[in-house]
Amino acid sequence: MNKTIQLTKTGFEKLQADLNSLKKTGLTDAINRLQKARSMGDLKENSEYSAAKENLAFVENRVFELEQMIQQAEVIDESTNHATTSLGMPFVVVVNDEEKQVTIVGEYEADPLNGKYSVTSPIGKALLGKKAGDAIEVEIPAGKITYQIKSLQ
Repeated sequence: MNKTIQLTKTGFEKLQADLNSLKKTGLTDAINRLQKARSMGDLKENSEYSAAKENLAFVENRVFELEQMIQQAEVIDESTNHATTSLGMPFVVVVNDEEKQVTIVGEYEADPLNGKYSVTSPIGKALLGKKAGDAIEVEIPAGKITYQIKSLQ
């Protein structure tokens, strides 16, 4: 059964751009590298040929993976609800007396170091659907941490 993958519009566009790039140049480069390595002689002892074959397989698998994700994608409209935190909508939180901009994103877009928390992560789940002024305590591996929602953008 196909699992729906929630993505922001930006995340969906990035997947499409990555796929287009791989199809336009990545596959061609990998095939050319393999052909060049094949022309170097004895394939049994040709490490460049083995590496080129592995690279081509990796690129082909990544193309397949991106096509599947795009096919299963559900692009979330980020502009529908400004009363509570929602997928793709940036907002400001206060954590340990420090303000941070946070966005809850699809799991394939997550980048916690840059304030992008997956909708399936403990922090993302806890922050989703909250209003400005709400304080949320989240249990993370390092212990409990409190997020105060300062403002929605």
